[in-house]
Amino acid sequence: MYECFNVSLDGHIAHIELCRPDKRNSMIAAFWSELYAIVDKLDRQAKARVMVFTSTGPHFSSGIDISVFKSVAARSASAHPEVDRPEPEPDGADGTDKAVRFYTTVQRLQRTFTRIEQCRIPVLVAVQGGCIGAGLDMVTACDCRYATNDAYFTIYETNLAMTADVGTFPRLSKLMPDGLVRELAYTGRRLSADQALASGLINNVYDSQQSMVDGVMEIAATIASRAPMAVAGCKRMILHARDHRVADTLDHVALWNSAFFSHRDMLEAFAAQSEKRDGRFSAIPTLHSEDDTDAGIDL
Repeated sequence: MYECFNVSLDGHIAHIELCRPDKRNSMIAAFWSELYAIVDKLDRQAKARVMVFTSTGPHFSSGIDISVFKSVAARSASAHPEVDRPEPEPDGADGTDKAVRFYTTVQRLQRTFTRIEQCRIPVLVAVQGGCIGAGLDMVTACDCRYATNDAYFTIYETNLAMTADVGTFPRLSKLMPDGLVRELAYTGRRLSADQALASGLINNVYDSQQSMVDGVMEIAATIASRAPMAVAGCKRMILHARDHRVADTLDHVALWNSAFFSHRDMLEAFAAQSEKRDGRFSAIPTLHSEDDTDAGIDL
């Protein structure tokens, strides 16, 4: 169904696997439109309570494929119906026209990873080998990151005389010490898995890809067993707290609980713990877009 991903839903866990190992899972134009559509559909249908990203081959991702900037403006618009398709380039377009097209393309790429960050359910990611350039942009948009001991992370754009622009800086700067982010950005050097763990970028390091995937799926299963609306509230509050004052977030969480706190779910949580079984909790409501023709289509 997808060119760049394998997608499955097992119970309440959505497993999204990058599946172009022969190309080091480079992010071609189809990657961006497919990823946005997958995450958007999972969030709207509310069948999953957790998303888990994994990858195939020796590397998680080598980042953006250079072909993206030649074709994404035409192909990615279908993933963002709220954005008008750009008009064809006029003959003799000057540098300003090219700058505007580049800017628009980058904004579309940014929206894809922001869709991961802002979806209502937690997103876990398991990284092996190289996580380079936009690969790092992607994982910083996820809730929790895990890696094999051979993994490494690189703000590679500096090595290409570019400034990383798809999400690294606004997110990485809130995950790691400022001085380390600056060093990685200015030098373009690799950050090893051990260094990433010590700096807070990743949650845990595993000896092999299989043990990592098994471990991450176990964490996902634990999250999926919790009350979905409570977990969604935690994610919303953590994101809000990142960019707001303490007083603002205190007010925000009070308003959230006044609207969404469920006495039934709390009683069910007590009963499930007492009876040593999974809870039967209220589901996250489904969402509908203006164009909801695919709302019932299975992944």
